[in-house]
Amino acid sequence: MGVNWLRRAIARHDVPARLTHAQGWAKCPTMQKLIHSSLVTGLLTMTLSATAADWPRWRGPDANGISKETGWSTTWPASGPKQLWTAKVGIGFASFAVSQGRVFTVGNTKDTDTIFCFDANTGAEVWKHAYPSALDPKYYEGGPSATPTVDGNRVYTLSKRGVIHCLDAASGKVIWTKNLMEELKAEMPTWGFASSVLIEGNLAIVNVGAAGAALDKQSGTVIWSSGSDPAGYSTAVPFKAGGEAAVAMAIKQDVVALRVKDGKEIWRFPWKTQYDVNAADPILLGNKVFISSGYNRGGGVFDVSTSPPTNVWDNRNMRNHMNSCVLWQGHLYGVDENQLRCLVFETGEVKWTEKSVGKGSLSMADGKLIVLSERGILMVAEATPAGFKPISRAQVLSGKCWTTPVLSNGKIYCRNAAGDVVCVDVSGT
Repeated sequence: MGVNWLRRAIARHDVPARLTHAQGWAKCPTMQKLIHSSLVTGLLTMTLSATAADWPRWRGPDANGISKETGWSTTWPASGPKQLWTAKVGIGFASFAVSQGRVFTVGNTKDTDTIFCFDANTGAEVWKHAYPSALDPKYYEGGPSATPTVDGNRVYTLSKRGVIHCLDAASGKVIWTKNLMEELKAEMPTWGFASSVLIEGNLAIVNVGAAGAALDKQSGTVIWSSGSDPAGYSTAVPFKAGGEAAVAMAIKQDVVALRVKDGKEIWRFPWKTQYDVNAADPILLGNKVFISSGYNRGGGVFDVSTSPPTNVWDNRNMRNHMNSCVLWQGHLYGVDENQLRCLVFETGEVKWTEKSVGKGSLSMADGKLIVLSERGILMVAEATPAGFKPISRAQVLSGKCWTTPVLSNGKIYCRNAAGDVVCVDVSGT
């Protein structure tokens, strides 16, 4: 690595300008060695800063749909990224949890739910656990909706009929199980329970009952519950309220915030929708909360610094039927019924619309959208209000694809409604 290379690096702004003004650097061997050492260290640091990351629960490590992964490849050959493995898991819409080299998901075959654990690298089946559960198709294919949650050496799942399992993540051994419909006398919502389990401290929180329920994560003992009315379909989102752990969730006709330790209500905002379908998770930014629902209800932001919360804006520019938006640098990216859209968080103004995605889904990593279209086309694009311009795209699945794609440790996992799973390599190695 000589002086000419260094000059080119400076011209590309790879070297801080203050290094270029050292007296006689080009003629001073000591300075050249110092700069050479600094460059090598810097390049090594930049290389090491490309990080892999687990995705242990619905919506990822921060429950916001954004992966912490960096340095993954968005430059694919014309044939698409390399397919590492495939699997069949049965009908359903559960996404993936990835932790400690294992991938977890759920599907239904012949009125039997099966929780699968695969080796993340090879797709080899590590274990599976099956239990009776009705498919419950109702204007769609049916099957489980909730995504497994990994917490340490345990994995938690919730079925459409309200059965919660706690299993050993390495072996699949059942640690405990509870039928919450029976124990809490909770009425099942029209399309079954869809909440993934949220682990907060020592509690497992689910959207079951009028405004959620919490169980001791070690034993399954119910710590608090909220009545037997039908639940919403969203998953609880963690945040802090007055320095205390809290969760927000969309329930049947409202968005509520609850104190984690005892379920005490902190605030409530009415959000009535056709057919009582509040499925997308709330998105919190300071004192403001975004919520969105389908069936032409639309979305809005409300301010929870007032009591009761006050509306900031409410329009039909973002109608999340099932999948939640991601919030990035003041903009919301999400599926508006059957098209991809970008909105300004503060105002609800539409910045762009992309109709090719249909009723697809998305997640995000390293400033890039990871979009799976309803017809199985996987796309990557910069998350920018300037427009949707895919960097890469590939047909990875056929059939109906409503389930959120997951990036973890250089791999993207996708599935369709029929239960076809594909894992593709985006590690760039």
